[in-house]
Amino acid sequence: MTTVLEVQALHVAIAGTPIVHDVALRVDAGECVALVGASGSGKTVTARAALGLSAPGSAVRADAFTVAGLDVRAFSDRRWRQVRGSRVGYVGQEALGALDPLRPVGREVADSLRLHTELGAAERVDAVRDALRAVGLDPDIATDGRLAGTLSGGMRQRALIAAATIGSPALVVADEPTTALDAGVAVTVMEQLRVAQQRGAGLLVITHDLGLVAGWADRVAVMHEGRIVEQGPVASVLQDPQHAATQSLVRAATGARCEVDHSVRASDDARSDQPRTGRGGRAGVLVATGLARDYEGVSAVDDVSFGLDRGRVLGVIGASGSGKTTLARMLLGLETPDAGTVSLDGAPWVPLPEHDRRPRRHRVAAVVQDPGATFDERWSVERVLADAFSRGDDRRARGSLAARVDAALRQVDLDPALRPRSPLTLSGGQRQRLAIARALATDPEVIILDEPVTALDATVQDAVLTLLERLRDDTGVAMVFVSHDLRAVRRMADDVLVVHRGAVVEHGPAATVFGRPAHPVTAHLLQAAERLAAGPSLAQGDQPRAAGREAGR
Repeated sequence: MTTVLEVQALHVAIAGTPIVHDVALRVDAGECVALVGASGSGKTVTARAALGLSAPGSAVRADAFTVAGLDVRAFSDRRWRQVRGSRVGYVGQEALGALDPLRPVGREVADSLRLHTELGAAERVDAVRDALRAVGLDPDIATDGRLAGTLSGGMRQRALIAAATIGSPALVVADEPTTALDAGVAVTVMEQLRVAQQRGAGLLVITHDLGLVAGWADRVAVMHEGRIVEQGPVASVLQDPQHAATQSLVRAATGARCEVDHSVRASDDARSDQPRTGRGGRAGVLVATGLARDYEGVSAVDDVSFGLDRGRVLGVIGASGSGKTTLARMLLGLETPDAGTVSLDGAPWVPLPEHDRRPRRHRVAAVVQDPGATFDERWSVERVLADAFSRGDDRRARGSLAARVDAALRQVDLDPALRPRSPLTLSGGQRQRLAIARALATDPEVIILDEPVTALDATVQDAVLTLLERLRDDTGVAMVFVSHDLRAVRRMADDVLVVHRGAVVEHGPAATVFGRPAHPVTAHLLQAAERLAAGPSLAQGDQPRAAGREAGR
């Protein structure tokens, strides 16, 4: 069998700090290998090294390093650019940062064909249309000039996958390919990657989702503190984990699945329907009335209304592109609705001139989908949090600024030693936790969370959700929790909005919406989540591989 990626004794250091140690990894043609591990374990650094995309100042060395049959140890940047797109496709974590905001998405998808093939313009357009259609996007994006900023997070991720696979590369590296996607679209994306695999491509999938691994991968390698500590066939590793790091991941993932499987969680009966007023204020902290937003005649949000009391969590779910993020942006005052209003604590919030809203801006915080795009690359982690503290209500809080920064980092399970680092040198999960720490630093009354935990491994996800639950109960902070992760919404939300094509099709208590869905859209979302975890059908021609277990290095 042809090997499309082979690495022996890979070491990567960033700014002199060792990050990856003695990694051995192999991907064969027609095989899907999953690389898993806790946030910050070195998964993304390893994947980017395999693509020649290591961060500036990195030192990469290996005893053996071949990609698509080429020894890449001495490759220049120019030689790597010739390989990426033709022999290797890449899907990164944060689609907004990966797509050029000033170039039409259709051209971005077509780049590998333009640079590495002799196809004419018309043939390239046809190929791009086919690739977009295959990942569930409108094929007209190939020619209509739409920019990345006009697409939802899930749509941008699908565009990246189309770009990665359009050139039929020998190896596709996908770093959290389904993180920003609802379950239905995630199934479509994994099926498209499976098509590339069946055509002979090797897949290296970096993910924190062990359910995805169990359903779709052939082999799995587990990283811990920069080393691969265990690897082998998926069933063997996940059903009988040997290393403590693997055991921890499996326990956390199993616990999350068990929680969502119950139609009524135990805490639902114990949880009061009365608003929590930890700050002593009145209920109805955030009220939306008749919100609507159109883009070029297409309704993104259509007559959405709800009230959110203190200490309550409103979950917002729906397919990618259904209007969830547009709704979140209007609640934050970052986008002006065509119709409707939002009030904050009984006073007008949207629409309102920003200079009138600014004195209360710290009272509404946000955690967005693509945290890397929200950090200034010139700033350190410490400066990011110090700036957030300076905008809070209590600018003269007790304790030194350094101590407060350290406490904020520990609160989201980040090492204070990260203070001098640039956020862009952190892993995707570490950046997401930093974004949550920044949101909490202003002591907000409302937090709008748009996919806050999808980039986190199961153990850290549980810790962050536990933190959010504690903050909700202790302070009375209200939350709007927008997510494709139905397990996280099921755990966090008191009430749920189901959005379809901009309109609310179902709204009710979380236990009712998840346990007895009344609308077909809700039922479809729940069924799609089950299909994603189950993986591809063997009836479609896939056969499970049998292979011996390998020792981690």
